[in-house]
Amino acid sequence: MMLPAIDADRESQFRQMRNTVREIFAYALAEASISKAFARHVHCERGVLRLGEDLYHVDAYSRVLVVSIGKAGHTMVEALAQQVGTSLEGIVATSVAPASQLRGFRYFHGGHPTPNPESIHAANAILKALEAQTASSLVVFMISGGGSSIVEKPIDDEISLEDLIATYRALVLSGAPIAEINAIRKHLSAVKGGRLARAAFPAQQVSLLISDVPSGTPDALASGPTMPDSAGVEDCYRIAEKHGLLPQFPHSTRELFERHALEETPKSDDQSFYRSRWSTILSNETALEHARAAAERAGFAVDVDNSCDDWDYQPAAEYLLKRLRELRTKHPRVCLLSGGEVTVKVTNGGVGGRNQQFALACAARVAGENITVLSAGTDGVDGNSPAAGAVADGTTLMRAQQSGLDLRRAEELFDAYPFFRTIGDTIVIGPTGNNVRDLRILLAY
Repeated sequence: MMLPAIDADRESQFRQMRNTVREIFAYALAEASISKAFARHVHCERGVLRLGEDLYHVDAYSRVLVVSIGKAGHTMVEALAQQVGTSLEGIVATSVAPASQLRGFRYFHGGHPTPNPESIHAANAILKALEAQTASSLVVFMISGGGSSIVEKPIDDEISLEDLIATYRALVLSGAPIAEINAIRKHLSAVKGGRLARAAFPAQQVSLLISDVPSGTPDALASGPTMPDSAGVEDCYRIAEKHGLLPQFPHSTRELFERHALEETPKSDDQSFYRSRWSTILSNETALEHARAAAERAGFAVDVDNSCDDWDYQPAAEYLLKRLRELRTKHPRVCLLSGGEVTVKVTNGGVGGRNQQFALACAARVAGENITVLSAGTDGVDGNSPAAGAVADGTTLMRAQQSGLDLRRAEELFDAYPFFRTIGDTIVIGPTGNNVRDLRILLAY
């Protein structure tokens, strides 16, 4: 069914709102930057290093080693050097190749969303460096999203890199929430689930976290390499059964599950954590706070609703649009913000990601309405596409039809990126070197 054309005044209003929602996202992204987070939480003066809430007298340690892991690996080291100086040394493992490297650091270009040979090399180098530390050493871990695949080493030598990649692919495409995916990753890894902390013991350890996981689950970040693991092996067996994963796993992984032979990860009473501290210095809440400020300045009444975190993208779209319409009955201009991530169980091999898929689902439900929706990842990457996300509004379906596009088919094929690229509504910003989960910004006017 073809939709009727929208008059010029309304089309101008829609265009203005598409620009406004992009501006809100851009402001939130800029204010939730790693450099600003480090300026607030990290400081060094006269040999005293403040990391989060704790003070460390640097000269009292025989060695200070920095290990930075994740999509923000290089950005975090740069920000630390700005506050502390350039006398640091350590290892950086990231999926984003930096324009330049800091002196004193070894760099590894790990894979994402699946490991690559550099991921294995990074894990081996980090383990070797940590095992050389003593009780008089200070190890500063800096952890950000993506670390699960960027640094990896199988717990069992029978699991090859190819099998590891196949296991990761089965997990990522299963539609399981990230906490469940990471519970399994931890128990298959020699570096996750607190095992880096175990390798660094008895050194003094502090972890600075840029969180891309749900609130209250910090050990899910990069699969918790420096934190006690809240999940056990029995959770892994239950999760695998729940999502029907065993038939999708390669033989080497499946065999560990079938024999119930997974090794337990370190828990909170393990001695590895006796001299460990953790501090979250940046999270999705930071981005939401600044998105709220930008939306209020633009004249919107703002509400925040994160309750659909880790929902399937379709019921999440239904729920948030219903909430938005309810809010519009009370205010003429409303903005609904939602942080976290939606899930997508991919059954076809198109180009896109969960944010663009969510935007497609919204576009089909708001045709003709004065509603604009943005969904994008703060890391600048959405799925296997070059976009961070997309914008949809009451004109998306009409404009798509005029361009000969089939929205339903794009959604069924998980091929959202070509759809939004054609009508000019992708958000392409490139990898940001940051990762504090996704933002969904819904405007009604």
